[in-house]
Amino acid sequence: MDLEELVGRAKQGDLEAFAEVTRRFQHMAFGYAVALLRDLRDAEDTVQEAFVAAWFGLVGLADPAAFPGWLRTIVRHQAHRVLRRRRLEALPLAAAEAVPTEEARLEEGLDRGRRATALLDAVASLAAPLREVVTLFYVHDCTQQDIATFLGLPLTTVNNRLHAGRAHLKRRTLAMVKDTLEAHRLPDDFAARIGRIVRAREDVVEVLFDPTRLPDPLTELTISDEPRRRAVTVQVVQLLENGLVRCVPLAPIEGLTPGMTVLSSGRRSEDQVSRDVIDGAVRLLAGRGPAAGAPVELLETGIKVIDVMCPLVRGGTVVIAGEYNAGTVVLVEELSRRLRDAAGGVSIFTFVPPGPGLGFQEMWAKEGFTGGTVGTVQTFYFVGEEEWTADRLARLPSVDVVIRMSRELAGLGIYPPVDPCASSSRLLDAELIDQDAVALAARARAALALATGPAAAADLAAQRARKLLRFFAQPFYVAEPYTRRPGVTVSRAEALRACQEILDGVHDALPEEAFYFRGAL
Repeated sequence: MDLEELVGRAKQGDLEAFAEVTRRFQHMAFGYAVALLRDLRDAEDTVQEAFVAAWFGLVGLADPAAFPGWLRTIVRHQAHRVLRRRRLEALPLAAAEAVPTEEARLEEGLDRGRRATALLDAVASLAAPLREVVTLFYVHDCTQQDIATFLGLPLTTVNNRLHAGRAHLKRRTLAMVKDTLEAHRLPDDFAARIGRIVRAREDVVEVLFDPTRLPDPLTELTISDEPRRRAVTVQVVQLLENGLVRCVPLAPIEGLTPGMTVLSSGRRSEDQVSRDVIDGAVRLLAGRGPAAGAPVELLETGIKVIDVMCPLVRGGTVVIAGEYNAGTVVLVEELSRRLRDAAGGVSIFTFVPPGPGLGFQEMWAKEGFTGGTVGTVQTFYFVGEEEWTADRLARLPSVDVVIRMSRELAGLGIYPPVDPCASSSRLLDAELIDQDAVALAARARAALALATGPAAAADLAAQRARKLLRFFAQPFYVAEPYTRRPGVTVSRAEALRACQEILDGVHDALPEEAFYFRGAL
């Protein structure tokens, strides 16, 4: 299909047509932004913003054949905005002391970053007309004819400028420029970041994407509300089947309708949604739980610390809040695998702290995780706060269980690092299960307050508490490649019996290490 027909269809709201236009021009726009900004990351952000602006303004483009030059103007405008921000956001060097770093990742990319900077500086030394042509030519092997179309120049002019630009760069430098720009070109899924709304209701928006290119949970999406001339930002919280994702808004969503275009930034959002939005999402998306008047049924997981200290409700709602580097996503994945076929299932609302880390898809691919919602387990992700307490989380609507993950316990090697003293379950609080289990959990919680405290090693109660804490450490199936230990399932009855024996002193003769990372006693 020729360009004019594609642009004409896109003007009429054809999402697939606009995606194809994006595919045809994304690398050209990226190269042009690189030539202006001399920064690869800023250039990718600029192109993303340019295509959002292009979608908004497409209806006003009178001549579809003028699209290349029109897009070029948008990219240049967005790039100049970035350049202005750079001047406005100049900070003293001392401000860098507060910026968190990842030393391993920094060391890994240092040489590559220096090389890219040096080569971009070399290209930047060319006169502007030569710089544009050279950069475009080496980004994704754009042809001279493509460049001529995008820049609105005769083909002979492009060829002459390319020849002159090459002459100004030494042969070895030119080869390095080619390799560097190709290594940093736009990802192939750039065009696949375009989706459309299929449903908007209360505090939830459902968006359809290419099923093979779903955005990560917590990715920031921009909805084009053309009738109101606005952009609405939402955040992905759940991945479903067949390309569908669920999102919560960071701004009011009144007036959003099916068919509206959605563009994925490809970046993780660090913005926290409001408490009202979280409350609404939990109320709307959580499982219905037991019917009114029906008995509440316990859902056994085979994970000792959960089944004893914060047992789940079949069909209920679980909130998991994790500190940074506390294995929160690992626990969600383990629960998803263990409970995916459980009747009634469970809804898991996970609050991860803001901060650096692998993207979800990257992490799932690396760890072999399934990700997303599977079987009867629904999983949702939100940006949370590390200081969120179990009591605060328990006040969310319809929450049955709160599981608090502890970085301190992870530092002690206790995995899963579930903090038994900061986690809770309404099965225990409302005494909805057998009284012996309720009493044992209360006794264990009181004892565990001594496990990491200043009590002397000779104190018998403290020794028993530390044994119980180590008994709660347990090999996970999803962690087998790292622990080199097979995952284990321990029945709730066995976990309760072992806890009772440890606290009663039945195993006082055994050292603490004997209880660590085991299954049943």
